[in-house]
Amino acid sequence: MLALACAAMAMVGLDIAIVNVALPSIQRDLGVSQGSLQWVIVAYGLVLGGFLLVGGRITDLLGRRRILLAGLGLFTAASLVAGIAQHGGVLIAARGLQGLGGALIAPAALSLLAVTFREGHERNRALGIFGAVGGLAGTVGVVASGVIAAGPGWRWAFFINVPVGLVLVTLAVTGLAADARRGRSGRLDVVGASMVTGGLLTVVYALHHGSTHGWTSAATLAWFVAACVLIAAFVLWERRSPAPLVPASALRNRPLVAANLTALLSFGAFFSFIFLGSLLMQQELGYSATHTGLAWLATTVTEFATASVAGRIATVVGVRRLLVSGLTLLTAVMVWLARLPADAGYLADLLPAFLLAGLGFGLCGPSLQIGALSGVAESESGLASGLIETTREIGAAAGVAVIATVLVAGTGLDGFHTAFAAAGVLAGLGVVVAATGFRRDS
Repeated sequence: MLALACAAMAMVGLDIAIVNVALPSIQRDLGVSQGSLQWVIVAYGLVLGGFLLVGGRITDLLGRRRILLAGLGLFTAASLVAGIAQHGGVLIAARGLQGLGGALIAPAALSLLAVTFREGHERNRALGIFGAVGGLAGTVGVVASGVIAAGPGWRWAFFINVPVGLVLVTLAVTGLAADARRGRSGRLDVVGASMVTGGLLTVVYALHHGSTHGWTSAATLAWFVAACVLIAAFVLWERRSPAPLVPASALRNRPLVAANLTALLSFGAFFSFIFLGSLLMQQELGYSATHTGLAWLATTVTEFATASVAGRIATVVGVRRLLVSGLTLLTAVMVWLARLPADAGYLADLLPAFLLAGLGFGLCGPSLQIGALSGVAESESGLASGLIETTREIGAAAGVAVIATVLVAGTGLDGFHTAFAAAGVLAGLGVVVAATGFRRDS
């Protein structure tokens, strides 16, 4: 069960970044315009972030095994279509379908772990390994993108998912017990689901539009207003709905709320760190794309090793202490990089920061999932899983969009200094939220 869930989540995480370096090859082969090229990446993240919450809820209603199989099947089929695409529009549509498949896979896999591993120590250890694999997949995707583009070609970034997906579907069919009817109750609030999905899609798109077209442009402001209207309508509808998408009991769950708020800030800070670090190495320090990818191995390996044992540590010291410690380290990293000299070397200046960042976020990732699932009833584990995955995606998108704007407002190394300082503010706020949101004994 653990291997299946981790492999499924790794496939979703890899595809977030696995085409980044290959974009020039895609543009050349398919004749995609510069304006449309960004949608090869945006379509995936947009649909993934918008549908995670609904994916979590229907996991509770229709069954974890059933939704995991549906997500794996859709993701695999969409990957095949993306790999054989001969037109940019087909590739972008396939990427959107991949995102929809991922929005079903992620909460179903996490929910399956939550109900399979019931004891505190066992569950924390399993979630630690699951979080480690998820974190590793995102950073490995950047390195793999360059290797695939330089080797067999960008299409294999998608073709590789097909045999893997088929193996996972086979394992899920043969290895997972059928969903028990008694585990599914209620009905899907279709109106509420439409509102919140539309609102989340609009938020993610507005963030992307603001970072590329300006935050004060009429179109950006209109998208944000539309998002606010949809989310406000969702909140009002939920108060009167006989079967709310997000039950009031979930909002009264203090660890769940605290975990989601902390995830919003911590993922915003960490993905901003990766975004800024990649640009810094290539634009200011003269690193090649391959050199940049290899430089991130320090963070990747440290994060994976730390997250693998973070679940066990959480059992002893508690989620609150791990989150405060991890985010404090991440804040220190941002302060360090905000003072980086113009002649910075990798060993003396970047490596210490990259190692500390991996250590800090390795403590945070599994702790957020453990905190989010603490005290959640089995019938709402899918919803809790969808919520934490949603805030992670929204936090990452919002953080990068805001920090990118700060970076563009500056010039040269000074601009990077200011942007790293702003990312440090996000991590520092995460420390405050984690310290005050979780109980001292949690």
